[in-house]
Amino acid sequence: MTGLGLVTALGTTAAATWNNLLVGKSGIRIGQPFPELPPRPLALVGDRPADLTDLLGLAVAEAIADAQLTPPLADCGVVIGSSRSFQGRWERMACGQSWVENPWLATLPHMGAIAAARQIQSQGPVLAPMAACATGLTAIFQGYELVRRGQCDRVLVGAAEAPITPLTLAGFEQLGALAPTGCYPFAAHREGLVLGEGAAVLVLESEAAWLARSGPEAYGYVLGGGFSVDAYHRTAPDPTLGGSRLALKNCLYYSGLTPQQVSYIHAHGTGTRLNDAHEVQLLTEGFSPLPWMSSTKGATGHTLGASGAIGAAVCLLALRHQVLPPNVGDRGESIYPKLVTEPVVNGLDVVLCLSFGFGGQNGVLALGRDRYS
Repeated sequence: MTGLGLVTALGTTAAATWNNLLVGKSGIRIGQPFPELPPRPLALVGDRPADLTDLLGLAVAEAIADAQLTPPLADCGVVIGSSRSFQGRWERMACGQSWVENPWLATLPHMGAIAAARQIQSQGPVLAPMAACATGLTAIFQGYELVRRGQCDRVLVGAAEAPITPLTLAGFEQLGALAPTGCYPFAAHREGLVLGEGAAVLVLESEAAWLARSGPEAYGYVLGGGFSVDAYHRTAPDPTLGGSRLALKNCLYYSGLTPQQVSYIHAHGTGTRLNDAHEVQLLTEGFSPLPWMSSTKGATGHTLGASGAIGAAVCLLALRHQVLPPNVGDRGESIYPKLVTEPVVNGLDVVLCLSFGFGGQNGVLALGRDRYS
């Protein structure tokens, strides 16, 4: 990983997001962007709901500049996902508001990835995965596979989400998943999730291509990943942990890692009662001793399909700076005994990023400071 672009409610650059996270700030505020819906906690990037291409454009530009690359990048692959894509535009068009010429064609689910490819002038393969809240990690791993198989020397990977729309808010409200005051991951008295906007884009290169151009210092290496589907319920996690346990097992196996080598875990950590309890059980059963763990959704909100990519970006920043990021939204009583509640300087070699999505989508990605940890 040689470049990183990050846009969240904490800031529109990776540095702003990271620095605000370390001092315990949260981008969650009470807002009412739609008069027909009541005020509620939201994690907006700006003063009003964002458009997907705006978030993605900022993240792509930062990632490319950070990697010291200059378009055109004709041979660079693109794997950019989103779980809801242009739903905000669809809702406005359904209400009779025109957007652009040929509006439906401009808002097909893969058009975010196409916009990123056009931005860097790529003629390589373009993929646009959709795997609910596991979309971000799926995109990174698909890009990794393109490089590993030799199809690309360089791939732009990541995800973006602009989910603050009336239908999305109403849907999560009907599920009883929205928090009334804020997001408090792994707190004993957690309330639920808070929707947030954001994008994370990473430049993934083969080691040979990186060395050949004398590229910048790498953030870290993709060591491997594990993915599975519960096939249990449309929204609830499998109480037997069958799918999530399999994803974790496969990630460690194909990465050549033991549980004891994992220094830190960036959890999915939505702040809902079911998800947080599920993750704590997974880690308690799978690790001894327990690793340090935190979620950043108390600061960024839940960015749905972009959350895994944002989590991976935070993991890479943690590897570079050798600092454990805090679990913003801590309420003093956690259901996990090794929750990171303030920044901790720590020797990090291997970290895991977890994502769990509706439909039982499970993703675990291993990232290392070095290629062989």
